[in-house]
Amino acid sequence: MGDIQNLSDKDAIKKMQELGSGETCLFCTFGEGEDEDLQFRPMSTLAIDDNGHCWFFSDRRSAKDEQIDEYNKVYLLYSNPGKQNYMAIEGSAIVSRDQAKIDELWNPIAKAWFKDGKDDPYISVIEVTPHKAHYWDTKHGKMISFLKILAAAVTGKTMDDGVEGKLQVP
Repeated sequence: MGDIQNLSDKDAIKKMQELGSGETCLFCTFGEGEDEDLQFRPMSTLAIDDNGHCWFFSDRRSAKDEQIDEYNKVYLLYSNPGKQNYMAIEGSAIVSRDQAKIDELWNPIAKAWFKDGKDDPYISVIEVTPHKAHYWDTKHGKMISFLKILAAAVTGKTMDDGVEGKLQVP
């Protein structure tokens, strides 16, 4: 069992930035039709700002953008087994063509998806406002956790190196 450490406001945003900025997540939207199936796709998080909002580039012609326009509830699932940390975010998304935000977030790697660069007519920016979030992390990092697992296996004691909690942003 790990410790419960719920975080709020700036501490929650700092943890979100630590676990999600620059990372790839599974970005989940709701599909069309009677079942409204969940639709998952990997997406790179460009930034998590000081309000806890998550930012992504997208293609305005994509099914994802259409799904967000229809039903803006989304889930973001982050998994980094190498660092042994995880985060799940439920939020609402909006798609825009905010050129100032595109300019701010632009990086050369994005040109692989948008041939005309930041002036590509189909580039859009997605802003996700978090409503609920939860994280799982280690207290001491991967190497110490591994050593504690070994010690627990040898001694027969349970390992206590995890920490988890809710992330409440304003």
